[in-house]
Amino acid sequence: MWQNNWNRWKGTSLKSFISLFLLGVSLIGVISACSPSPDNTGSASQTKELTLVSYAVTRAAYENIIPLFTKQWEEKTGQTVNFAQSYGGSGSQTRAVIDGLDADIVALALSADTLQIQEAGLIQPGWEKKTPNGDGIVHRSVGVIVTREGNPKNIQNWNDLARDDVSVITANPKTSGGARWNYMALWGNVTKTGGTEEQAKDFVTKVYRNVPVLPRDAREATDAFFAQRQGDALINYENEVILAKQQGQNLPYVVPKINISIDNPIAIVDTYVDKRGNREVAEAFVQFLFTPEAQREFAKVGFRPVIPEVVTEFADTYPQISNLFTIDDFGGWNQVSPKFFADGAIFDDIQANIARR
Repeated sequence: MWQNNWNRWKGTSLKSFISLFLLGVSLIGVISACSPSPDNTGSASQTKELTLVSYAVTRAAYENIIPLFTKQWEEKTGQTVNFAQSYGGSGSQTRAVIDGLDADIVALALSADTLQIQEAGLIQPGWEKKTPNGDGIVHRSVGVIVTREGNPKNIQNWNDLARDDVSVITANPKTSGGARWNYMALWGNVTKTGGTEEQAKDFVTKVYRNVPVLPRDAREATDAFFAQRQGDALINYENEVILAKQQGQNLPYVVPKINISIDNPIAIVDTYVDKRGNREVAEAFVQFLFTPEAQREFAKVGFRPVIPEVVTEFADTYPQISNLFTIDDFGGWNQVSPKFFADGAIFDDIQANIARR
C-alpha cells in the first residue's frame, strides 16, 4: 500500500512506480534461519515453512524480527523455520489471500482488510482476542501532514487543509484502504471536537475540493507529490516519515494534535495454517510479536508499540496525542465501510457535490 523505497520518490516515473508495486506484491521466498545442523537435515519434521503476507512498509521491521524468532524457536524446539514473505499494498494482499495465496499469517494495514478474509471463510471470528493484548493490534501509527520544504503555506493542522490556498494530495478512499484512515482523521477532526456530522461533511468536502487528483493508491499519491510536484501537502503516516528519515530523507511534516490511531492488526489464517500443519509455530510467532524484543524492532522503524514497557522506552520518539480517537469510536470498520465508502455512501455524495460546483 505504501511506498517501500522512499529514496526513489523523487525523479521516479509513474510507470516505474507501478512496476515496483507489481514486483512488491510478488511472493519473495526468504530463508530467515541458519541451515539446520547435520543431524537435522534428514528429518522433514525438523523444518517448518511459514508464509507471512503483509503490507509494504512493515518489511523493514520483519527483516529484523524474523531472525530473532527463528533463533529462539530453534533453541526451544530444535526446528528450523523458513519464512516466505510477501509485501505489497494491503488491499492487493487481501485479495491475493482470498484468491488462494496460502498465507499462514496476515499483517495488514487495517482490520477492514482482515475482516474481508474472515468474511471469505479463511479466518475464524474472534481472531482479535487471540493476541496477548486481546484486540489483535500489533502496532500503531498516526496521521501526519507532509509539507514542502520550509512549510511555505504554514500548514499546522487538519483545518489548514480546507483553506482555499492549499492543494492537498491524498489517495482515493474508494480504492485505497490506507486512504480511508486519511478520510476518517479529517472526519474525526470535527466530530471528536464537538462538531456535528453535518459540519464534518462540510469540512471534509472543503478538503477534497482542494485535492486536484485522486490517485488510486498511496504509491501513486506519493509519486504525485514528490515526483510530479503536485500539491502543497500530502496526507501520510508517522511511520512512513520516520522510516524515510532513517533512509536519508528528512521530510518536513507536522503531527496534528487531533488525530486517529492507525491500528494495524495481525491474524492467523486458520484455513491455510491448518492445511499446512503450521498452527503451533504460527501461533508462537504471533505471540512473539508482542514481546518487548519484537516490539522494539517495530518502534525502531516508525511504528508505535502496543505494550506499555516499550511505549515508555520510546516516549521521546512518539509523543502523546492530546486528542486521539480510534476507528471503534465510529462503530468499527463494519459500520464505517458501508456508511462512508460503499457505492452511494457519504464519500460518493461529497464527490458529487464537488463535481456540481
